[in-house]
Amino acid sequence: MGEVTLAQVSSNYLDVLQEIGNIGAGNAMTALSQMMNCKVDMKVPQVRLLEFRDVGSLVGGEEQIMLAVMLGVEGDITGSMMFMLERQSAKHLINKIMMGMGDPETEDFSEMELSAMKEVGNIITGAYLNSLATLTNMSIYPTPPELCLDMAGAILSVPAIQFGVYGDNILLIQSQFFDELEVDGFFILVPDIESYGKILSALGMPI
Repeated sequence: MGEVTLAQVSSNYLDVLQEIGNIGAGNAMTALSQMMNCKVDMKVPQVRLLEFRDVGSLVGGEEQIMLAVMLGVEGDITGSMMFMLERQSAKHLINKIMMGMGDPETEDFSEMELSAMKEVGNIITGAYLNSLATLTNMSIYPTPPELCLDMAGAILSVPAIQFGVYGDNILLIQSQFFDELEVDGFFILVPDIESYGKILSALGMPI
């Protein structure tokens, strides 16, 4: 199976990815609403398939401090995925989930805040993986999550180094959700190149 390039990805495939994004984001927002005990609204997710080097500018610049939940993907496809939030957005979200017990004014995160963020990451990444698994009829499951607080460029270098030998195409889903504050969340899926082929085949798309 040859390497899948961006030029080979049809508009039909992007339509399916958009549907995965919509379903995953909808499931994630429902779960977040229950966690936060309030209504969480969201905009239609923006789905892009792009080259890795372009991601930094899209999430606010490579020097933007982000909190990321990173985990591996196993099962019928393999790769890595992450959910990234700008630091202040993460602080706000965590404080809401902790019912005001977080400290949105400090730059550092307490162990309790990090634990809450890990749970948020579990829910959001799980929602997206479940929607992908449902649409492709594949068995896909995440590895235990890890948290990283760093500049966006440094965070993004982790999967770039890990999967750089396979090519640099990634799927980025930007989900904007808000209660009294708008929060930009970035969900990034980095399948290895063989997994791209499996996903395309499972979706009935020519490779």
